[in-house]
Amino acid sequence: MPVQFLKGVGPARAETFAQWSVETVGDLLEYFPRDWNFVPEPTKIGYVKPNQTVSLIGLVESIDYQGYRRRPLLEAFVSDDTGMCRIVWFHGGYLRNQLEPGRVIVASGKATLYKHQLQLTNPKFFVLDEEHPESVEYFSGGIYPASNRLSSRQIKRIITSVLDSVTDLIPEFYDKDFLKKAELISRKDAFAWIHNPPDEEKLAQAKRRLKYDELFLMQLGLALRRYKVQHFSEAPPCVCTDEIDSRIRKRFPFLLTEDQDASISEIVADMEKSEPMNRLLQGDVGSGKTVVALYAALLAVANKMQVAIMAPTEILAGQHFLSIERYLKNSHVKRLLITGGLTGTKRSETLKAIRSGEIDIVVGTVALLQADIEFQQLGLVIIDEQHKFGVEQRAQLRKQTTPHCLVMTATPIPRTLAMTAFGDLDVSIIKHSPPGRGAIVTRWVDRCNRKKAYEFIRERLRAKKQAYFVYPRITADEQTGEVKAATDEWQYLSTTVFPEFRVELLHGQMPSAKKQEIMSEFRKGKIDLLVSTVVVEVGVDVPNATIMVIEGADRFGLAQLHQLRGRIGRSEAKSYCFLFAETDNEIAKSRLEIMTRSNDGFELAEHDLRLRGPGEMFSTRQHGLPDLKIASIVDDFELLVMARRNAFEMVSSDPMLTKSERTTIRRALLAKFGDALGLADIA
Repeated sequence: MPVQFLKGVGPARAETFAQWSVETVGDLLEYFPRDWNFVPEPTKIGYVKPNQTVSLIGLVESIDYQGYRRRPLLEAFVSDDTGMCRIVWFHGGYLRNQLEPGRVIVASGKATLYKHQLQLTNPKFFVLDEEHPESVEYFSGGIYPASNRLSSRQIKRIITSVLDSVTDLIPEFYDKDFLKKAELISRKDAFAWIHNPPDEEKLAQAKRRLKYDELFLMQLGLALRRYKVQHFSEAPPCVCTDEIDSRIRKRFPFLLTEDQDASISEIVADMEKSEPMNRLLQGDVGSGKTVVALYAALLAVANKMQVAIMAPTEILAGQHFLSIERYLKNSHVKRLLITGGLTGTKRSETLKAIRSGEIDIVVGTVALLQADIEFQQLGLVIIDEQHKFGVEQRAQLRKQTTPHCLVMTATPIPRTLAMTAFGDLDVSIIKHSPPGRGAIVTRWVDRCNRKKAYEFIRERLRAKKQAYFVYPRITADEQTGEVKAATDEWQYLSTTVFPEFRVELLHGQMPSAKKQEIMSEFRKGKIDLLVSTVVVEVGVDVPNATIMVIEGADRFGLAQLHQLRGRIGRSEAKSYCFLFAETDNEIAKSRLEIMTRSNDGFELAEHDLRLRGPGEMFSTRQHGLPDLKIASIVDDFELLVMARRNAFEMVSSDPMLTKSERTTIRRALLAKFGDALGLADIA
């Protein structure tokens, strides 16, 4: 039923509700309070005893703001037909407009005696409106996210008016035995108590049940997605013999690390099956993921299969291609780079070569998703920086066949996120970097110490080392001018600060050929200092670059700061990362301080997740990670683990939720997460 037809709503309020994605009574039930008040039953003033926690309803007789005191206070006298109570709010000047004489208020707090006068100090209070002067219950319980057009009190009144009539219609998901075993209350009680909790214990029970349901449905969707790939798709098995393994390893002029070997073993075990591999390879910046991915690619090629490697930017695609070229020099493996700039006859010839199976490894950007690109026998898809691609884009690469899929990310993902955003993938982790990497020293530099930092950088440049200067914007905001921008600072650095060195500019709006030319010059050491935007965040590998300056570092998240820092420290030389920032923001300060203390990407990722939440770390929309209304994958991790286990067990016993007792859960899953998790085909 649409909310518009509920008592007290109507078309105008329905529009406001629609802005909050509340269109039906079901949506309204899931419009949860943001906080809760527990107000005791009102007591007459004359019956109140000292040290009682009470609620009083009284008429405001007088107001006096005493701003001259060392601790300024607002004093009010409130009366009913049995007596008078003094109420004080320290530093309460901001309340003067709310507490005018003649208004009736409800005040709740601990009663004391002050000079033989009954007193409440800093109580919570509500002004009773004229329509409902006796309705104290509207001030106990939920406080809702509201707006100027629809107050929390009005929302509460609307929800309360329908709560009793609809809670009996709320279907239960689980049988009584499961509820008892999992220590969960009924769904009906959970909705009643979340909006109007009798006490704090029942509120906690309601939250736990509704959080569990939300996490369970999400995990159920991920379990179904995983089951579909495993049981309704078939990939070409890629056998790894001792000879193939030996030939691939000879391509790498170094011994692989223990972590790399472990990841390769897991990938080989997956690729030898006809069930499509669906694996996430995560590792810190510079940990050697590219080598592991190339091993997987060469295993597919050895089994007469083609490989598609997809990166989010042309610079990163080009970097991958250069790495492959370096390792496959004089090899019979045919490989090519395809980008959006490829046109005309050359494009036609390239597509024909891919279609005929002549090309073994194709590296590209999202251009690989274009409809006219067809593979003869695509055996493996490698996607780098998965969080920059949509879930649907990943599925698109499997349009003609079902290849094995290896997803890579240099953004260390906490296990909480790996279980949700990538819940349909197996996970391999490269924790340790290869030997021979120099230490990275990170310093937070304020305005007073910039000149010292510039002089230090000058000495490093004279020693033939190279530096990155990264800025948050390409051009300055003309209105505010607050944020330093790459184009302006390039002029300043090249003419004023470092005129004796070659300083060049790189940003995403440059023509592709120009970007490639500048990166090539920087890689060859012909450019001393590269001024850039975050286009250098991933994939740029210049071992001689040992300085990273991040301007406006307080404007970046930890994951991005760590990615940028990962561009240095790629040789045995010691490297230095300078965070240029001026900020009073406590969260930004916390990020900058932990950056100076830790180089562990996983530790930083956990910290970032707590500070900013998953939707900030990654685009949840791109992830296919649905919005959660009440649960938190960080704070409710134990519930998440339980929900995941139960969801995967359910899919194992009833793969497409076809049993009659699963009808309710199936409907709820499709309604809540069907679109976000791409489950249309189980409808």
